[in-house]
Amino acid sequence: MFTIHLNKCRFYAYHGLHKEESVVGAAFEVNLSATFEEEGKISSMKQTINYVDIFEMVKKHFETPRQLLETLAQEIADDVYQIDSRVKIVEIHLTKLNPPIANFTGTVGVSYTKQF
Repeated sequence: MFTIHLNKCRFYAYHGLHKEESVVGAAFEVNLSATFEEEGKISSMKQTINYVDIFEMVKKHFETPRQLLETLAQEIADDVYQIDSRVKIVEIHLTKLNPPIANFTGTVGVSYTKQF
């Protein structure tokens, strides 16, 4: 098996439950891995998963606000599988870099793993 990784992808989006999040927005970081079964020695793009396709799909998801990061993570994981059905496992970590929480320093986020 092989795993492709997209690490520390940054997006600015309007995800969140609170009204100010849909107005002000926030910076997010995405780490995603997709594990797939290879069919012999990989020597062409057709035999692997194009991480550019995965990145473009994730980017598109950040254009549509969601109230919950959990919903966003599930949708992204399902769409990775739609891009390539050889995918067996998707792991995604979504981090909100500056959450609007009074007197809070740090980040918040969710992790989601789905097996197909």
